[in-house]
Amino acid sequence: MKIHFNKYQATGNDFVLIDNRAGTFSFSAEQIQKICDRRFGVGADGLILIEKDPTFDFNLNYYNSDGSQSLCGNGSRAGVVMAASLGLLNDKTKFNAYDGVHEAELLPTGIVRLKMNPVVEVKKIGSDFFINTGSPHHLRFVKNVKDYAVFEEGKKIRYSKEYDPQGANANFIELEPNNTISVRTYERGVEDETFSCGTGVTAAALASSYHGYKSPVQVNVMGGTLSVEFKSDPVSGFSQIFLIGSAVLVFEGFIEI
Repeated sequence: MKIHFNKYQATGNDFVLIDNRAGTFSFSAEQIQKICDRRFGVGADGLILIEKDPTFDFNLNYYNSDGSQSLCGNGSRAGVVMAASLGLLNDKTKFNAYDGVHEAELLPTGIVRLKMNPVVEVKKIGSDFFINTGSPHHLRFVKNVKDYAVFEEGKKIRYSKEYDPQGANANFIELEPNNTISVRTYERGVEDETFSCGTGVTAAALASSYHGYKSPVQVNVMGGTLSVEFKSDPVSGFSQIFLIGSAVLVFEGFIEI
């Protein structure tokens, strides 16, 4: 079966997107792994199916490169841009995703403002944090994140007994001047460091507020720069959370499955 796809990147986090509004496609974990394989497939951190939804503009069905599912913030921004190219939205949209309904705005500059779901609970683990922003994230503040052993230390956290059996993403954050942080992330499902992780960036920005950082927080990742806006309350937690950044079409083509 020959399948048409679009390849997008969002601050270096890359995805294969497929228009599945006709409901034609259903992929096994093995097929998803093949599509995302960087030698034997298209190559991507994840696969996204844009599907019909009875209530909202579209349904965004996201799979990590190992076939598991979660919310992907960067993937959702890429999905919004592709949905716009399909005529499913103009400048604003409401769509369904892994963790529920999301709103987004596509600005004329190509920037996507993705509204994330509220975060009520933040767990302190020693000097580290755990925050679920649609995907589970362990957050650790470090010095000189550029030279940090992200793969080795991230893998330890991802497979630690504390997060067994589902695991968690591991984020390493360096506080910088001017309300800016730098973040590197080991992603479960990809089982490696990625150039960017939208839900991880969001969680990192929220965690930085415990170090006095204010909204909006600028976040530097290996693939570029993102911004996170939020409101915080000591009782109700975080609300009005927005992940802000670009998503770009890289190429399109066909793959044989």
